Amino acid sequence: MIEPLVRLPDGTVKQVNPISGTKVWTLPGRGARPFMVARSTPLPLDPADHDRHCAFCWGRMLETPPEIARVVRECSANGAAQGPRWRELRGLLAEQLDDTTPEFRLFPNLFEILTYDYWHLAHGFEPTPESQAHRTAYLSTPLGREQVTALAHIRMRARRTGGADPEPFDEDDLERESVALFAGNHQVVVARRHFVDGATDDSQNAGSGTLTPEEHCEYTRFTIGAVRDLYRGNPHARYVSAFQNWLRPAGASFDHLHKQLVAIDELGTDVEREAARLQQEPELFTRWGADFAEARGLVVARTPTAVAFAGVGHQYPTLAVHTSNTSARPWDLSEDEVRDFSDLLHACHAATGTGVPTNEEWHHGPPSLDLPIPLRALVKWRVSTPAGFEGNTKIYVNTIDPWTVRDRTLARLRVLAAEGRVSDRVEVA
Repeated sequence: MIEPLVRLPDGTVKQVNPISGTKVWTLPGRGARPFMVARSTPLPLDPADHDRHCAFCWGRMLETPPEIARVVRECSANGAAQGPRWRELRGLLAEQLDDTTPEFRLFPNLFEILTYDYWHLAHGFEPTPESQAHRTAYLSTPLGREQVTALAHIRMRARRTGGADPEPFDEDDLERESVALFAGNHQVVVARRHFVDGATDDSQNAGSGTLTPEEHCEYTRFTIGAVRDLYRGNPHARYVSAFQNWLRPAGASFDHLHKQLVAIDELGTDVEREAARLQQEPELFTRWGADFAEARGLVVARTPTAVAFAGVGHQYPTLAVHTSNTSARPWDLSEDEVRDFSDLLHACHAATGTGVPTNEEWHHGPPSLDLPIPLRALVKWRVSTPAGFEGNTKIYVNTIDPWTVRDRTLARLRVLAAEGRVSDRVEVA
């Protein structure tokens, strides 16, 4: 096997991802360049737009498909938090959306990757009884029917489907569109804040790293539960892709913190490749994850059951977070294991900063594979643009090598730890 990480005499670093085989070169002198995205001059925030900055803001909840679930924070009469601190609510009607303040919301994507029709026609998929009951109840109220009708118009216009504009809306069209608006297999988990509390201008976005460790853990738990429910609700789903695009250069439609969950009917190339390797090498992720990172000095932080390190052989500079439990699916992890994973992921985002566009990719073992695949996340810094060389050779020119990623992250993490802005479970390397 090719050595995964080599520094040549001139300073060039060549990488080969030991699991995927992706080849990456880092050229000397490039690692010190700034990588914050150039943004326009910040504009002051208008108080009239508070919580209404984009369609994901909780002041504009009727602009998204009907909510599947939300997480609210429990407080006592004097405003102090009390246990249980978090509570999940499901099946709310349109008239109930403003009764509580959602810290996190889950709803179908208005423009899904694989549509309901895809699943229904290709596999005979039918909505769950819970989804059907929610749809019936939701459409029985005036506000719910008005919201769903408006969203159906938007979807049909986007597809340039006939019948999108006439009033009253055709009942058959409403029936067809409304099923997908409740039973979509592409879902979104959205955090409450668009900007940090007390923000005065539009450069102060609220990202993963600006959440408290406790908030980020609930964000993680809620996402894991939604992944589990997609598998349970759709027997034809072979894999659920979970990811987070932060800022528009990383593919985000809105600069508002959110994750996406997409059920697909294939395992995908990465999982297929991993499964084949694991048949021959069951310790694959231990050997080429934490052990390799430790041996090459790439670890940035640990918790009792997880480790974060600079990744090797990725298209972009990458921080990886691996759980040590390779036998459990994400939803079977203990509370402490979820917390350890979340705290490290939160620390990686806090160290990266909200000004860096990132893709957060989750990887896990699907229920159909009984193989030792741990839950792991990759935080990729989108600070370069692949061009003709990459397309022609499939060798990626990565501007920052893993050791520089480690050094930058460690320097920031030590400051954040000293300020108490990351979990005390995080042990900085």
